Amino acid sequence: MGFENVLKLIGGLALFLYGMSMMSSGLEAIAGDKLKKILERLTSNRFLGVLVGTGITAAVQSSSATTVMVVGFVNAGIMTLIQATWIIMGANIGTNITSQLIALDVGKLAPILALLGVVFIVFLRSKKIHHAGQIIAGLGILFIGMTMMSQSMSPLRDDAAFLELMTQFGNPFLGILVGALFTAVIQSSSASVGILQALAASGLIGLPNAVYVLFGQNIGTCVTALIASMGSSRNAKRAALIHLTFNLIGTAAFFILVRLTDIEGLFMRLTPDRSVAQIANFHLFFNIGTMLLLLPFGKLLVRFVSRILPDRPGELEEGQHLRYLDRAILKNEYPIGSIAIFIIQLRLEIERMLGMARDNIERSFRAVKSNSEKLQIEVERVEDYIDYLNKEISYFISHMIAMEMTETESVAINAYFKITGNIERIGDHAINIAGYANLLESKGLKLSDKAQAEVDIMRDMCLEALDLLYATNDRSVEELLAQMQETEQEMDDITAQFRGKQIERLMAGDCNGEACVIYTEMLTDFERLGDHMLNIAQAVSNSQIDELRKPQNGKDPVPDEKVGAESKT
Repeated sequence: MGFENVLKLIGGLALFLYGMSMMSSGLEAIAGDKLKKILERLTSNRFLGVLVGTGITAAVQSSSATTVMVVGFVNAGIMTLIQATWIIMGANIGTNITSQLIALDVGKLAPILALLGVVFIVFLRSKKIHHAGQIIAGLGILFIGMTMMSQSMSPLRDDAAFLELMTQFGNPFLGILVGALFTAVIQSSSASVGILQALAASGLIGLPNAVYVLFGQNIGTCVTALIASMGSSRNAKRAALIHLTFNLIGTAAFFILVRLTDIEGLFMRLTPDRSVAQIANFHLFFNIGTMLLLLPFGKLLVRFVSRILPDRPGELEEGQHLRYLDRAILKNEYPIGSIAIFIIQLRLEIERMLGMARDNIERSFRAVKSNSEKLQIEVERVEDYIDYLNKEISYFISHMIAMEMTETESVAINAYFKITGNIERIGDHAINIAGYANLLESKGLKLSDKAQAEVDIMRDMCLEALDLLYATNDRSVEELLAQMQETEQEMDDITAQFRGKQIERLMAGDCNGEACVIYTEMLTDFERLGDHMLNIAQAVSNSQIDELRKPQNGKDPVPDEKVGAESKT
């Protein structure tokens, strides 16, 4: 193999991988903002899950990419392990689309496809057409690269040393090892199988040896998801392990089948003299067969990986930490759906932050009535936590906002940024209200019975308004905004009414002057709490965020965290 052919091989591989990347980018740009809705609406129906996994992987051309995205959704708490299992099964089928296209030998149309795609990209201004051009051009470039690789390797048919090396793949374990390592390096089973087909097209490897490499490629594609799951939740690690377990079981079953039968001979007879099609068809047979074999045992797979990775009480993080947002998003380690995953993680983290603020408001009003030092300390501790979350969420948003995303996703992220700021301010008012309890205690003062009854009313109104922000599926964003506008006006009216009553009590000598001043400040905080809650509702409405909290099957997607002894979040 001369130097010119080596360069041609490298160039062909580069074009092949670049074409696949262009196709993936174009498809995600068109459908990326829909991925979240598709997966959020996914039920536990195994057949639907397999179809969704197949479709997404057929679009993005990589089962490892789909599985990494699934790991991200499991980590975000938006998908259960059993749902992830069905999608992973479908992903292994969807990854066959590239090898089947190659087997159909549509490469002769590659220059036309590449030219048409470039015309769409360069000369047309529509974003959708631009992304469609990426898909078409990527497909053309992929086949051009495939042809270049095949042509560059043709001279190796006369190279005795290389032919001897290829025969070594007849050793099952060596073939599996080579396939796994190569796929782990390039991180795409579709690309890895395509390169194996290029070898076959050059007459360098036949199906009897290629089957073991195929087995290894299906194992190697799991490495990307395993890496992406590092530092994620326990369930995210289990999702990645399910992918590996699925392919290991499939490899073991088909290894026995190949050793005991002449199954590869059957595929060779079905498409004689077409080694490329033989590899594509056997690969499809392997993945469909493994899916059918394990489809009835999805729940057993989940139990199995849960035994291998059990929950450990000591593993729960202590102190201040982010529960849903993870650094893998900032490093863009998710091949597809990064923005969709980020928005889900962001929503859940903000929901958690709002729950803390809601509980702190309740504690602060209780502190005013009981003068409890314990409650005041707890309010201060949780406020520090809210400030931490505000800082960390803002950091994530500032880094993610620079990524390529749809206009809808950009509006949603900006809305969440405004919501975070208003939740932080709600936390500040909780600190102020609890501080009045301390001030009353230090001065030996006490609110009158009538004022304390009014404090109860203010507390109840605040909690009812905050609970409104946890929108349910039967309330539109327009209804949420209308209810919050009405509630905020009621809080303004109550503030004015209570100020008037306080002046009457002061003039009648029914309350202490200093206590009256402190109570007036409390009324100001109460009124401003309504303003911040209305700001949150307006941000939700302007961005058309469906809900701040989205229950699944009538229940919260994840259990709320107890931030303190009295927390109900």
